[in-house]
Amino acid sequence: MGDWVPDIADLPRLSAIERTVLEAIDEEETIAFHRGLVRIPTVNPPGDVRQAIAWCERPLRDSGFSTEIVATDDIMPNLVARFGNENGPVLGFNAHVDVVPIGERGAWRHEPFGAEIEDGRIYGRGAGDDKASVTAQVMAGVALARSGVPMIGQLIVNEVADEEVGGFKGAKFVSEQAFFTPDFMIVGEQTFNGISLGEKGSSPTEIAVRGRTAHGALPWEGANAIEAMAEIIVALRREYWPVLATRTNPIFHPSSGSVNLFEGGVKANVVPDSARVYVDRRLVPGEQPDEVVKEIETIALAVVADMPGISVTVGEVFPGGVATRTPEDSPLVSAMLNANTRLGLPTTLGGFSMATDGRFWARQGIPTIIYGPGDPRLAHVPDEWIGIDELLQATRAYALAAVALLT
Repeated sequence: MGDWVPDIADLPRLSAIERTVLEAIDEEETIAFHRGLVRIPTVNPPGDVRQAIAWCERPLRDSGFSTEIVATDDIMPNLVARFGNENGPVLGFNAHVDVVPIGERGAWRHEPFGAEIEDGRIYGRGAGDDKASVTAQVMAGVALARSGVPMIGQLIVNEVADEEVGGFKGAKFVSEQAFFTPDFMIVGEQTFNGISLGEKGSSPTEIAVRGRTAHGALPWEGANAIEAMAEIIVALRREYWPVLATRTNPIFHPSSGSVNLFEGGVKANVVPDSARVYVDRRLVPGEQPDEVVKEIETIALAVVADMPGISVTVGEVFPGGVATRTPEDSPLVSAMLNANTRLGLPTTLGGFSMATDGRFWARQGIPTIIYGPGDPRLAHVPDEWIGIDELLQATRAYALAAVALLT
C-alpha cells in the first residue's frame, strides 16, 4: 500500500481494544469499496445518489448496523445507520456521496468514473471529495461492528445527498428532522487527515443595479447599469477587500470576498438597464451575515449616489451563517487528537475555509469537527485523486476516535 502506512504491530501505545478494531479493517476491502463508489456517477445536478447510498448501506447492514433511508426527494436518499448502545453517548459520522460535474472531458487524463489506480492513487470525480471520507467512515464503522468490542455508546454513520448544492435535501433535512441526536459529529471533508475545529461562515450576497435603457448610439439618454456596477466592483476591491484582509483568526484564513458571477445587458446596441453580481463573502468568527450585507450596501449606495437614473439594492441570495468552532478541550477533539497521535498524523488544530455539512449540527450547539483524507485543492478539478495510504489512515483514525468515545 505504500511506506507511509505503518504496520499495526508497530503502532505505539495501542490498547487491546484499539488493536482489535484496527485489525478488523480489511485494506483490500476498503480499496475495493472506494473504487466501486467512485464508479457510481452521482453528479449534482441532478443529484441522483440512490445507487451510491445502497452501496454504502450494504456492508454496514451486513456487519450488524440497523439502517434507515430517509429522504425529502426520491432521488436524493440519505443513510442513517446505527450500531451500539443507544443509552450511551452518540457519535455521528457524516459525509456526502454527491459530486460536482466533471467539466470538460478533454481535460481529464483518467476516466472520470473509472477509479483507475496509478502510483498509489485512485483517480476519479469524487475520489477525494467526498467519497474518500465516505469510504473511511463506512469501513471504520464496519470494523467496529465486526471487532465485537463492548460498546457504551452508539455510532451513527450518516452518508448524505445534496451537499454540493447546499445540503438542503441532505444534511440540513437530516439534522432539522432529528433522525438522530448526536453528542459529537465528525464531518468528512478533505483536511489532509488533520483536525479542523470548525468552518468559516458565509453571507451569499447579491448586488442588483437598475438603470434606464436607451439606444446604444445615444448613451446619454439612458443610465448604464453595467457601468455603475463596474464602479461598485472597483470600490469593493479598493475599499472593502483590504479591510477584510485585516479580519483574522488564528485557525482560519482571513475574512474574504469575491465577485464570482456577473449578469447584465439585453442587447449589444442597447444601453443596459440592469446588472447583477454575486459576492461570495466568507466570514471569520465575530462577523455576522446581516452586518456584512450592510457593509456592502453602504459602499454600493455611496458609489451610485451621484449617478442620475441609477438605483441599487443589496441582499442575501439565501440565508448565510456565522463561522463555527468547537472548543479545543472538547472530548471529541481529544479523541481525534489521540487517534492522530497514535497513527503519526497531524496534531495541529486548524479551521476549514470551505462550507461543509458540519454547519447544520454545529449551529445547533453540537460539538463538530471536520476531518478526512485528501487535499482540498484537488476538489472539483480534472484528474481528482486520493492517495491509498491516506485513505487507509483515515479509516484507522475514524475507528480509533470511535473507540475513544464509545467503548
